[in-house]
Amino acid sequence: MKTFLMVIMLIVSLVLIASVLLQSGKSAGLSGSIAGGAEQVMGTKARGLDATFSKITSVCAILFIAVALALVAIQ
Repeated sequence: MKTFLMVIMLIVSLVLIASVLLQSGKSAGLSGSIAGGAEQVMGTKARGLDATFSKITSVCAILFIAVALALVAIQ
């Protein structure tokens, strides 16, 4: 059981790291103005993708905490 939870923890951790790194920043500097211009040209696809990554991050964070507490309870 402990090994199974450790594998789940590893997978959830990797997905959490990837989803946080793939989210776009909310900067108001030069890169934010360039991204804003590209969003107007390309449409609002980036906004939908950010929402998806935000939901994935939330779910993975909850799973991470739950699995961590389960591992502590087992020991």
